[in-house]
Amino acid sequence: MGSAWRERFPPAVSPSCFCCPRRSNVRVSGGRGTDFAARDRVVEAERCREDDPSWRRESGVSRGALGRSRGSSSSNSTPWGRTSTGRKHSPPCVRGGHHVRHEQPRNALMYNNDLMADVHFLVGPPEECVRIPAHKYVLAVGSSVFQSMLFGNPCKNTEEIALPDMQPDAFLVLMKYIYCDEVDLTVATVLPTYQAAKKFDLPHLQHACEDYLIANLNSTNVCDLLVQTIRLDEMGFTQHCWRVVDAAAARALRSAAFCRLDRSTLDALLQRESLAVSESTIFDACLAWAEAECDRRGLVLTPMNKRYVLGPSLKLVRVPAIPLEDFANGAAQSGILTAEEVKNIFLYHTAGIGPPEGFFIHPRVGLHTQHCLRFQSAANRANQWRYKGRCDSVQFAVDQRIFIAGLGLYGSSRGPAEYAVTIELKLQATVVAQTETRLSSDGSDKPFTLWFDEPAQVEPDTFYTASAVLHGSQLSHFGQDGLPEVQCGDVTFLFQGSPESTNGTGVQGGQIPEIIFYS
Repeated sequence: MGSAWRERFPPAVSPSCFCCPRRSNVRVSGGRGTDFAARDRVVEAERCREDDPSWRRESGVSRGALGRSRGSSSSNSTPWGRTSTGRKHSPPCVRGGHHVRHEQPRNALMYNNDLMADVHFLVGPPEECVRIPAHKYVLAVGSSVFQSMLFGNPCKNTEEIALPDMQPDAFLVLMKYIYCDEVDLTVATVLPTYQAAKKFDLPHLQHACEDYLIANLNSTNVCDLLVQTIRLDEMGFTQHCWRVVDAAAARALRSAAFCRLDRSTLDALLQRESLAVSESTIFDACLAWAEAECDRRGLVLTPMNKRYVLGPSLKLVRVPAIPLEDFANGAAQSGILTAEEVKNIFLYHTAGIGPPEGFFIHPRVGLHTQHCLRFQSAANRANQWRYKGRCDSVQFAVDQRIFIAGLGLYGSSRGPAEYAVTIELKLQATVVAQTETRLSSDGSDKPFTLWFDEPAQVEPDTFYTASAVLHGSQLSHFGQDGLPEVQCGDVTFLFQGSPESTNGTGVQGGQIPEIIFYS
């Protein structure tokens, strides 16, 4: 996968640049020694020189030859030849060596139009069905299933056809695809449309639904989609949803969609060992769900009614696994636990008496984190690496969706020391994860892990910026012999220099040796 992806999405710096003596001796003022970010800027400046027409005329090198040798360096777009999930698109229509736009299908004027309609579909349950006009010829040409349905049995009345198990909005998406060659999906219609495409044997529409669902799945909508995938028995999509729920559990449990979960899906979620979230967050989310359920049932919001609507689901929350201080400040004062339960949990924490009856006591296992190490060695030199609030930064892209949990940073090279640290993950100018904390190091050259407050979802084929700002008086270790491409398990990382890096960090060396993630 690595080489093929590199051809699609080449790094901004060619690996061959790292061993060039003329580029490896770049130095800057300020006493920091080798500035890897400056070295990256020199490489980029030489690329700009190569793009200068006068230089190409003098050197005799064609622009096409340069393009073939180094490829494209676009950082925010995916080549048209492949979707973000890896599926190839059909290439645009080409006539006479020029790209031309497809003409709008003539049948588009007849989409959802009663004019000359010779069949009507009654879509949805009988009490809520919608009457949708259509044209037999257009449908038969677009789908072999429609052909068999409409022309397979001449004795069958095909002027009106009932489709009670289909959603009208999804059926209209399918019709628009057949008539207009357009796919118009939303989170609400993607799964019903996928089911309709399977029923009427429209594989390209199925693929479009798969791409849309995977590309648009996030912590905000995952609970809504999870309910739909379970109801429709689409196990492949369900696994995609569980993966997002596990890795981005804190945001998913705080979303409005979580409060819309049905009871069976709520119980399935609470039973998961792999949720990467604190138990107190799970308890708070269940309280929010109980409030929403009381509203749905028309019940007054009292602790007793919240306990009533939660029922057996409450015992799936591992309340005894909540740290004592968090329990005392939160769950113990919620009112939905009985006085006996609160007493028993306090005794379990303080005197080891228990465990409390009916509750799971063991913490959840969570997800296994992976560490992407981008340097082959670490070093320390006099007067380098120094921190005065300057930014160390690097950009990276991956070839599949992952969740960034934290960053690894180097600590002091002169014995124990402490730094005030701000780490960030940004997509262009948008901060998607941030933490302000302190880094205590012991003088070793191993990276020290700093966690984001919540894991951040990272999409494939898009460059993100990881940055760290440290304040401290001690010099630190720094990485060297950096790799522009790293294979970590089944995930490929590409690295390139960041214009925000003002403290010397670049692809070839500096800070931020590790990216910690869930895949």
